[in-house]
Order: sequence, then C-alpha cells, then structure tokens
Amino acid sequence: MARVSSLLVNGVARKVDADSQSSLLSVLREQLDLTGTKYGCGEGQCGACTVLIDGVPRRSCLTPLGDGDGKSITTIEGLAKDGHLHPVQEAFLAEEAMQCAYCTSGMIMSAVGLLRTDANPTQSKIKDALEGNICRCGTHPRIIAAVQRAARTMKGGTP
Repeated sequence: MARVSSLLVNGVARKVDADSQSSLLSVLREQLDLTGTKYGCGEGQCGACTVLIDGVPRRSCLTPLGDGDGKSITTIEGLAKDGHLHPVQEAFLAEEAMQCAYCTSGMIMSAVGLLRTDANPTQSKIKDALEGNICRCGTHPRIIAAVQRAARTMKGGTP
C-alpha cells in the first residue's frame, strides 16, 4: 500500500510515494536518484548501504522508509558543503583508501558517524566502528589511516 512520506534528506524536504515498509535504500536510489548509497548484500551485513539517520549510521537496506519520518537522513551526497568535501572524504582521497570504491560510501558514512561521537578514536575504536563494513579489496590499513587523518583535521590539526 503506497502512501506519501515526507523525508528530510541531505537537508532538503522531499516527498516520496512508497509503502512505509519499503527499504529506505530503494527509495533513496530509485525515487530520489541518490545512487551513492550502494546495494551490497541486502541483509545489512556488508555496510555498503550505510546512511546517517539523525547522525547515527544505519543500514538503509534494512531500514523501513517509515523509520525515516521526522528524522534527518544524510547520504554520501549530503556530506560536502559549499563545494568542499567533508574532511573524511578528503582523508579517504589523501590516503588512497579505496580500490574498487564500492564500499567507500558506506565506510565514509560509518566513519563520519564515529567522529561525531568520538573526536579522537583509538585504532581499536575505529576498527570496531567499521567492523560491519566489508572491503573485499583489503584497503583496511589505508581506511583506518584515513579516519585518523580526518580526526586530526577536524580537530584543527595537521592531516
């Protein structure tokens, strides 16, 4: 049963016509054309579909559209501000923390969520926060370095 839902996606009020049990991922990709959020496993295990809901990383493939009502949803497309990439995005580029890049948007969103709650995470905390994000290319050491670089940058330090 379709209904009109109002969502706040990347700071913009959007209306979508979909069943409240539709996955947030399918609505983001198919109705709002926000394709940076990737479909991976469809079971919440790979992290490719990670978005922030009220600043908290969530797997959009498992999140019903109705769970987004009245909440702020941020996708990878919404991180850049005024033509400038988010510090985590910049750090991923600087550290070459991607190979095929399929996992990158989910990794970045999980890292942004972590840095919102912990400005100076240990390597162990970074690994824990990214545990549900799978990178088959094996760039994990560079991903961890990127999150550490972003943390330094966000605190005003030298990357």
